[in-house]
This record gives sequence, structure tokens and C-alpha cells, in this order.
Amino acid sequence: MIGRLNREIRRRTRVVGGFPDSDSALMLVCAGIRYVTSRSWSDRRYMDMSRLDDDPGAAA
Repeated sequence: MIGRLNREIRRRTRVVGGFPDSDSALMLVCAGIRYVTSRSWSDRRYMDMSRLDDDPGAAA
């Protein structure tokens, strides 16, 4: 996931080329990160938390 995010940032900054200042580059990178995380990471679950509630001995 992080590798994909880095590739997406690199691709977007190459398309633009030069930036007038560091704030412009940062705004573009943040917009790209916001877009990628809202599209691909919002629905993904890596662990089913409901299975932790089934074991009564785990809370001890």
C-alpha cells in the first residue's frame, strides 16, 4: 500500500514538473494522498474485530 502511494505521488509530481514553492508541491501531494485514501483504503479491513469479542477469556 505504501509503495503504491509513493508511486502515485511520484507520478503526479512528474506530470507537473516544477513547482513555484514547497507549499505548492505539498498541496499537490496532500490532495493526491487524500484522493487515494478515500478511494481505496476506506472500505478495506485487515482484521475482523468481531472475532475478538467471542472469546470471554481474552479480557482477563
